[in-house]
Amino acid sequence: MVLARLDDMKAEDTVTIDLTGKSTIADTMVVTSGRSNRHVGSVADRVLEDLAAAGLPARVEGMPHCDWVLIDAGDVIVHVFRPEVRAFYNLEKMWAPARPHGRRAS
Repeated sequence: MVLARLDDMKAEDTVTIDLTGKSTIADTMVVTSGRSNRHVGSVADRVLEDLAAAGLPARVEGMPHCDWVLIDAGDVIVHVFRPEVRAFYNLEKMWAPARPHGRRAS
């Protein structure tokens, strides 16, 4: 439902991160971008409306400024960023699976 709404709202560069076994805060994290503060706020509003219509409680932070809006819907956490703010915090890198280190030559 969240991904469909993000697509409908023309959110950009949407990434889904599986948090299973990495964190107890949620099972899935969705990171996406809006083109402007207004777009970020609109995307977040529509996701919140869909969650409410489905009877799913959600908490939200960051709506007054709309640089970065966090929606905590229990098993799913949605981050909607302006591109510059997303690049600064780089959540995808923090939560991405660890890459194995290559062998060192002896």
